[in-house]
Amino acid sequence: MERIRFDVAGSTYFKERCFCFFKNSLAVFLRIISIFASNELKNYTHTNNKNKMKKTLLIALFAAIAMTSWAQVNPTSALVGSWSGKLEGGPMTLTIVFNLEQADGYVKVTMDCPDHAVQGLSAKKECLTDDSLAVKIESLGITYCARLKDGKLDGTFSQRDSTAPLVLEELKRPQHPQPPYPYTTEEVTFRNERDSATLAGTLCWPVGYNPKAKKKPAVVLFVSGSGQENRDEEIYDHKPFLVIADYLARQGIASLRYDDRAFGASKGGDLKNATSEDFARDAAAGLEYLRSRKAFGKVGVIGHSEGGLIGFILGAQGLTDFLVSLAGPGVKGDTLSASQQNRALELMGMPANATAEKARQTEMIQKRPWLRWFIDYDPSENISKTKCPVFALNGDLDWQVISSLNLPGIERNLPKSKKNRIKEYPGLNHLFQHCTTGATNEYRQIEETISPEVLSDIAEWINGLKK
Repeated sequence: MERIRFDVAGSTYFKERCFCFFKNSLAVFLRIISIFASNELKNYTHTNNKNKMKKTLLIALFAAIAMTSWAQVNPTSALVGSWSGKLEGGPMTLTIVFNLEQADGYVKVTMDCPDHAVQGLSAKKECLTDDSLAVKIESLGITYCARLKDGKLDGTFSQRDSTAPLVLEELKRPQHPQPPYPYTTEEVTFRNERDSATLAGTLCWPVGYNPKAKKKPAVVLFVSGSGQENRDEEIYDHKPFLVIADYLARQGIASLRYDDRAFGASKGGDLKNATSEDFARDAAAGLEYLRSRKAFGKVGVIGHSEGGLIGFILGAQGLTDFLVSLAGPGVKGDTLSASQQNRALELMGMPANATAEKARQTEMIQKRPWLRWFIDYDPSENISKTKCPVFALNGDLDWQVISSLNLPGIERNLPKSKKNRIKEYPGLNHLFQHCTTGATNEYRQIEETISPEVLSDIAEWINGLKK
């Protein structure tokens, strides 16, 4: 794309918009002309009314002119997806991501800056076609204008008086399953009466499921990590739970994944004062719902991060037949928090001097009920009371739940059983992606959603429990 500069008067930006505007308007006009001309030519053949044809073409011309007010922003675009690039700003380099999402007949555009933990800034579309994009975020004085060139969005990023070139590449998620699926899914809801929460989710039946078969399939309930998550545990355009559910369905295992309380399609439930114990009751309601269907054999839990912690709460209560703990905590909250801080300091080349006491002082200042509960929570008692088979796994480059600290904590307290499995995966981060450092700013840039080895191990272990 020819470089353009956003000056104070905005003339170059206006010129770029006008090009997009003209191209859309011309396309609309030519389309209308072709349609009307085709129809009127038929009329002319039968009626020999030249005046009528001229009149209709004139109407078409005025219609095209009138339609230019909206023609510059198409209701859909080949650019739908997530586009990421590096913005060079002096000594700093920032990752900028624009997300174009198709929703209810229009394209929604948001911007992320993962390096600053900024996500979902709403952007106004000035131009959107199959090969051009111009957006602005007025509150921050941000404008981005680009055209598609060699598969990349090549354009200019401006914030107030600063301007820099920014080339974006589409983020690929090759593991995300695409319809049609070889299995059946069902939209369901279940109720946590105590907390007045109705949870909405997707029940995924295994490939070849036969309700009349004597042998019933195992089913897993997915429990997400901390923070409000949708049923796919979507993060940085990755959908780990969707990928796992798809893989399990192809291996004969059913699953139910749900939106966290008061998020997505789920309704109700106190969120402000909720802790992991409250979220555990949501999950318990999910297990109860699955058993009520009377369609499954073993009913288990796959919990990621905080979801693994919740899995052990359910395990201690005897509510689950098995548990897969994906990077679940195995030590007290203040110790885990200090280890997170130390790993982050190490990655920045700084002294790793965080302690559990310092972590307590820092976290308690925030006065968040969930955080205060987590800092004091020691999972060892619930782990020791969990009698069901457990598969606990972690990546050795996970710096949110340090494997060398947490896996031994789980193994030390877990009752001995030949069915239990503890495994550390080299080179994997907190999302179980192959990575370089394990830092969170790598999550989005990695195309892999979850290691194929992890997927295979989970399915093999669950299917092994049925024998």
